Amino acid sequence: MSAFRRALMALFPALVLALSGCAGGPSRSLTNALAAEPDAIVATHNILVATTRAKADDPSEVYGGGRGDELGFARVNVTVPRVHSSGRLEGPRNGARRDASKHFAASEIALFPKEQDFGNALRENLARTDGRALVFIHGYRTAFDGSIYRAAQIVHDSGYAGTPVLFSWASTGRTVDYIYDNNSATVARDGLEKTLRLLRASGAKRIDIIAHSMGNWVTMEALRQIAIADDQSVAGALGDVVLASPDIDVDVFKTQLQRIGKLDRPFLVMVSRDDRALLVSSILAGSRPRVGDYDKDEDLASLGVTVIDVSALESGDRLNHARFADNPLLIQLLGQRLNEDDSLGGDGDQVTRRLETLAQGLGQTIGSAAEIIITTPFEVINVAVGGAR
Repeated sequence: MSAFRRALMALFPALVLALSGCAGGPSRSLTNALAAEPDAIVATHNILVATTRAKADDPSEVYGGGRGDELGFARVNVTVPRVHSSGRLEGPRNGARRDASKHFAASEIALFPKEQDFGNALRENLARTDGRALVFIHGYRTAFDGSIYRAAQIVHDSGYAGTPVLFSWASTGRTVDYIYDNNSATVARDGLEKTLRLLRASGAKRIDIIAHSMGNWVTMEALRQIAIADDQSVAGALGDVVLASPDIDVDVFKTQLQRIGKLDRPFLVMVSRDDRALLVSSILAGSRPRVGDYDKDEDLASLGVTVIDVSALESGDRLNHARFADNPLLIQLLGQRLNEDDSLGGDGDQVTRRLETLAQGLGQTIGSAAEIIITTPFEVINVAVGGAR
């Protein structure tokens, strides 16, 4: 065990309190935001939703943290304020009311009473985006409204041009419910599998996936089930699968990959050695390492995945758990990968040039000098980024 990890384990009680401190906060209502003038809004994103959540007791929250008996379907239109900064997820603090001129806000909510209605909406959207879809699966301790706003932020900051779909599983949004959330993630694997099949049946030609934290468990289990069923229709439509900060036991992850089999496109696994949220998960799991903070990149890469170590980059999250979305360089790198297909392809020199060009285009706003370490099944690439221009 590293000295850093031992030090963090000594701080375990404080970390739990830090996580708990994030669990309260503003109302989870999606319908009470203050309206904004049109010129205060920079964009509106229509997020299609499939969820294993039960309806919320408060109708303004739409879906809560309980588990539903069947998949629910919705569309939520989310506005992005003109004052938005890339990588940030602007929202109110201390229970204040959401203001669309300053924060991400839901402008319209539609529930689909039948699966067929959701399928029709998918079909219409996919026809406009050339059959491209991106499915985002959130992580532990995420309420429904938080999953909606994060999905919109990812779509906006990455510049993704396809149809965005949120798969929202039954997380309570509370720190103390780690075991409940973990079980909810397991319950949701059939729902995600069904959602991927619905996408394919509705005309999806390419399905990209971004999963975060415990959402990776849902994702890997659903893909494992598809592999067991030998469903070439869905498997053949998979594009990029981005696994950010996976909260999965390393040995379990290896067996999942083995069952999924040879990958046409290597999964992208984003890891951080200083991920404090995963440290807590590791301790709860009996000090078993999680994939997202595993320190043997070449070991993972030998299984056919590409490992991206982003430990040295700045994070907008004090737990260093959401760099994939809150670091401007990373979220735009993801956008390039998803929209252009090959931003991490090619040899090491090509990858380095792409990343350096992207960093320069961001005006070196990504923070102090650092590096991204990319370990593919074939080579290790070190890319220096950041610092003064």
